[in-house]
Amino acid sequence: MFVVWIDAAHGAGERVFGLTLLERHLKALKHRKVQPGEVVIDLGAGETLEPPEAGRRWPFPVRVVRNGGTIAQRLAKSAVGGRVLALDTHTLIDARLYDFVTAQSRDLAIQDGDAVAAWIADPAALDADARDLRAAVPPSLPRLTQAEFPGFIRNLRRTLPFYLFRVSNADERAKVERFLFWSNYKGSTDFFTKYVYPPLVWVMVRPLARAQVHPNWVTIISIVLTFAAVPLFGAGYFLAGFLCAYGMSVLDSVDGKLARLTFTDSKLGNVLDHGLDLVHPPFWYCAWAYGLSHGDVWSPVFLASLLMLALYVIDRLILKIYPTRFGRGLHTHAPMDGFVRTFISRRNINLPLFTVGYVAGLGIETIYLIVLWQAATCVYHGVRTAWILAYDRPAPAQSA
Repeated sequence: MFVVWIDAAHGAGERVFGLTLLERHLKALKHRKVQPGEVVIDLGAGETLEPPEAGRRWPFPVRVVRNGGTIAQRLAKSAVGGRVLALDTHTLIDARLYDFVTAQSRDLAIQDGDAVAAWIADPAALDADARDLRAAVPPSLPRLTQAEFPGFIRNLRRTLPFYLFRVSNADERAKVERFLFWSNYKGSTDFFTKYVYPPLVWVMVRPLARAQVHPNWVTIISIVLTFAAVPLFGAGYFLAGFLCAYGMSVLDSVDGKLARLTFTDSKLGNVLDHGLDLVHPPFWYCAWAYGLSHGDVWSPVFLASLLMLALYVIDRLILKIYPTRFGRGLHTHAPMDGFVRTFISRRNINLPLFTVGYVAGLGIETIYLIVLWQAATCVYHGVRTAWILAYDRPAPAQSA
């Protein structure tokens, strides 16, 4: 059993997306399902107030102490008999490091610039005279390297090196928030999610995080907008339908970013978010055709939307094959596949395409074009998957 020791002698630290650095340590440990014997929050020998974060309910014991002396002396008083993960409240750490580092059997320093943490068996491994953790970690302590860290993130379909940041003022906080925001974007996604929506998402995520709004509330609003768009499109109220549809498209990025940046993602939220993404697009396509045909379900354009539905289902089934075999998405296989993901037939490509076509008075023709694009997407995924299975198999992905 090991102990997590957090030097909080200078307070709980800056707030990053509404969370103090102390709270981020605790939430990250919970989120990554790390089970220390206890977490010791050391307030030092000064008059630092006990942080409210310490009194909340956590899935591990939390103890607050007030020890004086050097870092090594304070650590020796707090953590006896076992390994220690030593942190402080000036450092923000990649959440993946908590469980990866604590699974190691050797002493390690995790360092990036001035930001540092230590995984040690004996406090004597630290500099005996140092008063802060940065100075206490000696050059002789082996450093964790990027080469030995499995940086692939399956949910984001990308590889991201581990990171640590020193956050001690507003300027550093702003820089770190920007980095964290962009690091939570998927490696392969559509053009509008990658290049058009981020400024709107950024403007919304920061105040929502600081107000501690749970991402599930954003998801619920997104669901309401999604299904409100269907009857609006079907009844021919396309302007109102577009407002709902684009609102949902932006919020679909907001809830995921908010959840990951504040460690508030949940199984329910994931089911609602990903289930909504999977289910709703064909309803929009059929509603577009129904509205343009004035309710004639035997019209060529509505029948084409039903073909679109069938192609969409087939395409999704094909895309299940690659992750079942290799543990990650098809669009992570090669740079070409990530590039293709930017433009394939998906909601965030088809919606702007149909909007332009409708405004230009070519709504029906645009639906036929979207059906053809969905067919081309389906063929590409089928042929590409068959080729990979037969000739170009990758190694299963290792992720942290």
